[in-house]
Amino acid sequence: MLPLQLVDTFLLDYNIGQALLLVFILSTVGTLPLKSRHVLGINTTVFGLIFLLTPVSLGKAHYLFLGIALLIVGPIVYVSGRR
Repeated sequence: MLPLQLVDTFLLDYNIGQALLLVFILSTVGTLPLKSRHVLGINTTVFGLIFLLTPVSLGKAHYLFLGIALLIVGPIVYVSGRR
């Protein structure tokens, strides 16, 4: 467990969009060893929805456009996976 003060000092320097982007990158790297496009597509779609639903007042507007792009790319990656 990380101490709460460490998390707080990290979040004070960055906005919520940057923190979500870091979590998205780390979760994408975490799903790569599974070699499953289905899991990668679901991960991309979920984070696209999270970026889309995050209020613009907490982050910048370009994270909204990233969410829209991820919502388009995620299902394409999911469907391109083998069954």
